[in-house]
Amino acid sequence: MPNSQKSNFWLDILDQLVGVFFKSSRSVSRKRTWHQHVVPYKEGWAVRREGNKRITSKHRYQDTAVRKAKRIARKYKADVIIHRREGGIRDRISYD
Repeated sequence: MPNSQKSNFWLDILDQLVGVFFKSSRSVSRKRTWHQHVVPYKEGWAVRREGNKRITSKHRYQDTAVRKAKRIARKYKADVIIHRREGGIRDRISYD
């Protein structure tokens, strides 16, 4: 095989590898979820969508925050993840 054919062969292989890499990285896009977390917040509780830094709503009592999170989760067929005051997960309710 002449040198020009060898270099074309390797260029074709390299081109295919680059194409596979970029195609797979585009198809692995993160889908946002609507899971709602009930988390401790200052002197009360907050509802926060999974992946968000900002909170959706603030509440004085945990049961009020859970009701709000359930309403949102039902609408989007998502989960409610209820955290303890110390941060661990207490319960998970699924609406899918």
